[in-house]
Amino acid sequence: MRVYVPTTLNALAQAHAEGTLGESPLRAYAVTPALREWYLSDDIEELEYAALMRAAQSSLRLLAEDPKSPRRRVVVALDVPDREVTLQIDAEHEHAAALGAVTLVLPLLIAKAASVHADADDAEVREDISAAAEAVTAADAGDEDARFTVDGAEDHELLWYAIQEISSLLP
Repeated sequence: MRVYVPTTLNALAQAHAEGTLGESPLRAYAVTPALREWYLSDDIEELEYAALMRAAQSSLRLLAEDPKSPRRRVVVALDVPDREVTLQIDAEHEHAAALGAVTLVLPLLIAKAASVHADADDAEVREDISAAAEAVTAADAGDEDARFTVDGAEDHELLWYAIQEISSLLP
């Protein structure tokens, strides 16, 4: 199963140095039954893009918790055996932000990543990502103005990086 793990540049630097991506259990996003139902599509590429965008939005929450990290969303894509993934079924029906959420039960080796997706350098200059990170908690609580700000982050396309390029991304 392809999973998308939200992170930050600071956490990616730590993962790159240590060789593992966070500690288990680790939250990620994937094409789950609830995401399929919500997205109303059978096109696997569209569904995977939707899961990637859910992870990118979750990266905003991590940025909100780490004010020292550069204001760029980061998502690591990995292929993992289905048995290492636990669906978060209850959460998916209770909160839209949890659509596609899964829990990974084993540590992930960064060397096994398929790719890294990150905002371009200009995202920091344009401050859209920073504003979205500041607004994400209010958006999750139902604030429509904050939701508009968070949705504005999606105007920035995430760039694709091979895992060999991780060092060039790091602060």
